[in-house]
Amino acid sequence: MTETTHIASAFDRDLDAIQALIMKMGGLVETAISDSAKALEMRDAELAATVRKNDKLIDALEEEVAAEVARVIAMRSPTAGDLRTVLSVLKISGNLERVGDYAKNMAKRTSVLAEMTAVNGTGASIRRMTNLVNLMMKDALDAYIQRDADLAADVRARDVEVDQMYNALFREFLTHMMEDPRNITACMHLHFIAKNIERMGDHVTSIAEQVVYLVTGEVPDEDRDKADSTSYVSALKED
Repeated sequence: MTETTHIASAFDRDLDAIQALIMKMGGLVETAISDSAKALEMRDAELAATVRKNDKLIDALEEEVAAEVARVIAMRSPTAGDLRTVLSVLKISGNLERVGDYAKNMAKRTSVLAEMTAVNGTGASIRRMTNLVNLMMKDALDAYIQRDADLAADVRARDVEVDQMYNALFREFLTHMMEDPRNITACMHLHFIAKNIERMGDHVTSIAEQVVYLVTGEVPDEDRDKADSTSYVSALKED
């Protein structure tokens, strides 16, 4: 075995270990998304607390991925395609961590909403939106493992549906608030939850774009359709 072959084999082993961390992180994020939606729909403060607690595991994995990427760059000096792979992994882990944060934010608001009168139908509507985002996440991670640029492009295109669902929810919340002012506080919390899910879709889309870049060497250059027509509300700060 030549020295070059030995180095290549060592890099492949390092990359496999990092990719295993990414998949573990992705699994935790998928669970956080589904559990945060379930906690909201079921008004389950205990499950919401579990989502918040488990976010620390996601954060720890992101730090581990970053440390491993730094070690690989220092020890293996990857070039060209190998370096692109390593940097893509780093960006993907960052997007996963942000999605985990949004799931945690959902859980925080769920704990508050559990003490309020339920707004009819909204929990199920938000669950449908999170199901869509979770399927996009699964497909984005599958595209990464399989190096499937076509599947990644399909995930990227589906984000417009997430935006459309967010717009529909926004109108639904406005209707509830106009019909009964007692719904205003709860609907404001629900709006921020819906916005969190819409932002999850954006980060999943970023993962898909990293897959396209990883496979083709080019970042998608066409503008991605955005169907979020409530940008003036988005300026409100999330806590």
